[in-house]
Amino acid sequence: MKKATAEFIGTFALVFCGTGAIVIDKVSGGGVSHVGVAITFGLIVLAMIYALGDISGAHINPAVTIAFTIAGRMKGKEAVAYIASQLLGALLASLCLRLMFMQSPMLGETMPAGSQMQSFILETILTFFLMFVIMAVSSGAKEKGITAGIAVASVVGLEAMFAGPICGASMNPARSLAPAIVSCNLEIIETQWLYIAGPIIGACVAVWAYKYINAQILNP
Repeated sequence: MKKATAEFIGTFALVFCGTGAIVIDKVSGGGVSHVGVAITFGLIVLAMIYALGDISGAHINPAVTIAFTIAGRMKGKEAVAYIASQLLGALLASLCLRLMFMQSPMLGETMPAGSQMQSFILETILTFFLMFVIMAVSSGAKEKGITAGIAVASVVGLEAMFAGPICGASMNPARSLAPAIVSCNLEIIETQWLYIAGPIIGACVAVWAYKYINAQILNP
């Protein structure tokens, strides 16, 4: 329950601050800016890793939880609790933003700027890089724990910076699903398949790639 609660709080914070930055940028006429939004996502991830990392690992992302389960680092039952908590936290955050910004029709939803396939490929590759870094800093020397938050947050901020205008750079099914559901926009809901499938596929492939590379290093 403590781990699940930590995931609930962490995902709430991610969606509230991250998508909240997008909403406030729209409402204020660009007061936050695209760069500001990318930095906000990176900083909230950094903060949650340091705040919750020792409790739950601070996945705050169903794709990461699924990948860790495939990697054998989590049991299926625990993963279900994590994912349920992440989705609930994300939904509550979007509901709070809806109540505070009734004048805004958008809630920081992710939607392809180009074709859906283009965004699907982007989301898959972006999440691959993110999960690859997570695998690297969540195992091995203990000293990595000190810089894990910086490494992961940097990847999130970097990818949001350059890919955000095209696909939204979600890399997180909960972060995309929650605002889409709360906004009740069917056009947005219809595109959510790529924000679910892309991150999950990318994260799972990253686990395989990381294990393969490390096996080669240990057994050349």
